[in-house]
Amino acid sequence: MNEQVSPLRLSASGMRAQAERLRHTAENIANIDTPGYRRKLVTFDEAIRFGRPSGEVEASPVHLDQTELPRIHDPSHPMADDEGYYLGSNVDLVIEIADSREAGRSYEANLRIFEQTRQMSSSLLELLRR
Repeated sequence: MNEQVSPLRLSASGMRAQAERLRHTAENIANIDTPGYRRKLVTFDEAIRFGRPSGEVEASPVHLDQTELPRIHDPSHPMADDEGYYLGSNVDLVIEIADSREAGRSYEANLRIFEQTRQMSSSLLELLRR
């Protein structure tokens, strides 16, 4: 990691990544009853700037959860096959709520670091003015 990396940039990159994670978690919850919907997963990678690791984090491209879709028996459903089954969603509401809370708390932690760094920089500038 580069020693010259700003704590503001590091915490801002964490907030951007967690915001992306929250967005996909909200999409998953919104599509919990959508037939054939696969849960979207977001992982984080270290950002590369000018060919070198920067220490910042960024969300990777979205991956779809490849767990098997549940077969739901409802002969009256328009997407039901000849046996009366259709493929449901592999989104689990409990997991999505837990992921949402974790991402929210991580976002808040990065926000606190951002605010403390900004406050320390302001205090330093005030001391230098004296």
